[in-house]
Amino acid sequence: MTNQQSNTIGLVLSGGGIRGMAHIGLIKAMQQHGLTAEVVAGTSVGALVGALYANGNGIDEMLQFFKETPLFQYSFFTFNKPGLIDTDRYINIFKKHFPENSFEALHKKLYVVATDLMNGKEVVFNSGNLIRPLLASAALTPVFSPVEIDGILFSDGGIMNNFPKEYVETDCDVLIGSNVTIAGNLQKKDLKNSWQLGTRVTSLAIYASSIGKLKTCDIFIEPEALEKIGVFDKKNIEKAFTIGYDHGSRAIEKYLSRESQKEVAGTK
Repeated sequence: MTNQQSNTIGLVLSGGGIRGMAHIGLIKAMQQHGLTAEVVAGTSVGALVGALYANGNGIDEMLQFFKETPLFQYSFFTFNKPGLIDTDRYINIFKKHFPENSFEALHKKLYVVATDLMNGKEVVFNSGNLIRPLLASAALTPVFSPVEIDGILFSDGGIMNNFPKEYVETDCDVLIGSNVTIAGNLQKKDLKNSWQLGTRVTSLAIYASSIGKLKTCDIFIEPEALEKIGVFDKKNIEKAFTIGYDHGSRAIEKYLSRESQKEVAGTK
């Protein structure tokens, strides 16, 4: 990058479960092109990837975090809380990766979006304790139990804002976005039961609220190939990562080429 190297870069990462490994692929493409984001905003898996990135973790470390973190471990199931999995059981796992448990300990400014279930509003966290806001943002209902913070129950940030560009766009010159909640075309065979129907309707609602914001980014990806990967499909972590890397590389190269042409035109 030429002139943009002195510009502040912002990065926005959506929710989307295992499909969010494409975010890590995009970050790898950014690194290979000399692009570093100074400010990051994320929802759900986007918040987790954003936190690892802001923490200074490398690409392999980020992927390993998701490979090693259990999803449906029997001992994590709960009968005393709403949801199937007790989200609080992940606190000790997260402490191994974020031992200081603080936004201020991160190397980049990070905004984490969660949903206040009790008051029905979007809340953004960017200071103080880190782990509970991360868990809250990623607590996809009805699978994971809500997370209590200061007496309030919080859940998946994607309910209210799956692509939180509002928190970074005024602090950066170049905005990069990654949306992995895709609403591409389906066949009738893909809508055979209540779960598939509910998932499709939710995806459409989330996508509708994100698409306009995504396309205002200077660089963005939303790979349709990700729709074939399940939200909890851990066996496709590497596939989602590769998809994100390929799409990210092309999007960045297209942007850099466009900026170079502007520079050449400006010197004439």
